[in-house]
Amino acid sequence: MARRNHVDPAQVFRLFYPRTLLAWTQNFDWRITGRWMFYSAIIGVLGALGALIFAHLVSWLTKTVLLEGAGYAMPFPGGEGGSEVFDLNTALQPARRWWLLVAPALGGLLSGWIVFTYAPEAEGHGTDSVIRAFHHERGIIRPRVALVKTVASALTIGSGGSAGREGPIAQIGASLSSWLAQRLRLNERERRLFLIAGMAAGISSIFRSPLGGAFFAVEVLYREDIESEALMPAIVASITGYSLYTSIERSGTVFITPRFEFVNPLELLPLIGFALCCAIVGIFYVRVFYGTKRKLFDPLPLPPALKPALGGLLVGVMAFFFPAIMGSSYGWLQQAIYGNLPLSFMALLALLKIIATSLTIGSGGSGGVFAPSLVIGGMLGGLYGEGLHQLFPALVAQPEAYVLVGMATFFAGAANVPIATTIMISEMTGSYSLLVPLIFAGVITHLVARRWSLYTQQVRTHNDSPAHRAELLPDLLRQIPVAAVVERAPYFHTVEPGHTLREMLDVFTRTREVVLPVVAPGGGRPPRYQGLVLLEDLQSLLREADALSPLIVAQDVQVPFEAVRLSDTLEDALNRFLETRYPELPVLDEGGEIVGFLRPHQLISEYHRALLRHLQQSPEVEARS
Repeated sequence: MARRNHVDPAQVFRLFYPRTLLAWTQNFDWRITGRWMFYSAIIGVLGALGALIFAHLVSWLTKTVLLEGAGYAMPFPGGEGGSEVFDLNTALQPARRWWLLVAPALGGLLSGWIVFTYAPEAEGHGTDSVIRAFHHERGIIRPRVALVKTVASALTIGSGGSAGREGPIAQIGASLSSWLAQRLRLNERERRLFLIAGMAAGISSIFRSPLGGAFFAVEVLYREDIESEALMPAIVASITGYSLYTSIERSGTVFITPRFEFVNPLELLPLIGFALCCAIVGIFYVRVFYGTKRKLFDPLPLPPALKPALGGLLVGVMAFFFPAIMGSSYGWLQQAIYGNLPLSFMALLALLKIIATSLTIGSGGSGGVFAPSLVIGGMLGGLYGEGLHQLFPALVAQPEAYVLVGMATFFAGAANVPIATTIMISEMTGSYSLLVPLIFAGVITHLVARRWSLYTQQVRTHNDSPAHRAELLPDLLRQIPVAAVVERAPYFHTVEPGHTLREMLDVFTRTREVVLPVVAPGGGRPPRYQGLVLLEDLQSLLREADALSPLIVAQDVQVPFEAVRLSDTLEDALNRFLETRYPELPVLDEGGEIVGFLRPHQLISEYHRALLRHLQQSPEVEARS
């Protein structure tokens, strides 16, 4: 009779016990990572829905007020139904030109009444309000802002005000995500991350720029920095919003571009001059933009709700003679890309667009500055490219490509977002072959003009943001040794690798300990610590402890042994807690033997005491008090 090999069930169970799964969940915490992936996707859906409603309302009002009401045959970008067949004279001769005088004023009147009655923070271009909410208002934006901004901005743009959709959709997306964060009762840091993700979702959807929208949201907060912690939530929300938006609307790019190529590195030399030109005009634009508000509209003895109507009336007077300034003017930008606009027209549009945008938004109208800035930069690029082509036809064979370069370069300097603008223009036009000249000229303009910005709420770096004020306090934890905090334990329990589940649970039941060091058998000084058994890892096994006890021993459920020493600082202990997420850390003496245990609440309590001492001793606090 054949002898059967005896199979030990305990050995089989230990062999297949999910130790690797336990280690995986400890290093890749689904409670955090999975939750943020889910939240970011929900924010993306909210941003896309907000963008869909806003875009359709703008389109309907534009069609009703300008196309049908005024008979204005305005051009549209190729990705939004525009055609390459174009007649400049027809477009500049509206059938009912008088209506252009009235429409922007009526739009400004309705918009101003709605904004200043229900949500005054929706005044202006919107992005600044989001930046202010991030830095100064703990990531909180009232939910009503989304509705007010949607209606007010659609009225401003649809009636012919010189403004774009970037600022409004940034504030709409941020408002919706802030509302969600408040409903979920999230903390201040998480609300700020939601705010950024919502802004990214809205922008990426309406401009069909999934990566550029995410980078814009994290870059626009600072003049010389980015909010790197928010990049991953912003990307997930941005891609989700873009995917939903383009599945409902037509996919593709906003603009249709010929095949532009960058093949001659010598073209970078004249781009230096163009970048300097964009920086100078950008500074002029910013000064006119805010000078109009501060010197023209703020001193006027009129109710704030009436000032957008006055700004709209002045824009209407300009539009009566030159209708191209109305709305976002994206269609005229498309015609410049096709090469259908004369140089005099492009020069006039660039100048008047600066004035019209300053009147529209500086008066308190609700709209964005992104689209007008692209138009101004595109016209400058068209002028510069055509001039180079006339001088150096062999070097600059595609002057229309400079329209794209101008779009990216001008806004990069005027808004301090060189990376985001480069990506957004590439995605909006589908022209990735111009990445080198785009980023080259954009960075130069940014370096020259970074002291000026269309977004006044930007701060220079993290160090200047109240949102990161806690991080700027002196390194208090670095000054406190573990020895000053830990309470030495006169006695504590240990287990050996072969101790069963029941033996370990009995210790946890009889004591208040939450961590058991695993010590190699045989004694010795100091003991050879092999790992730690955590109470929280055994809680799921309580119901079946008796059945599983012979099968599970300490070495099966132990986690790596991590500890701090008496000579370490509390900063070292904090980093170790963040790395391991253990509920308690053993403290070793100079000889390597455990003398006590450190818990996170001890660290936090000591930090609060040190912080209070620091604030009481701070001359700045005393001066303020």
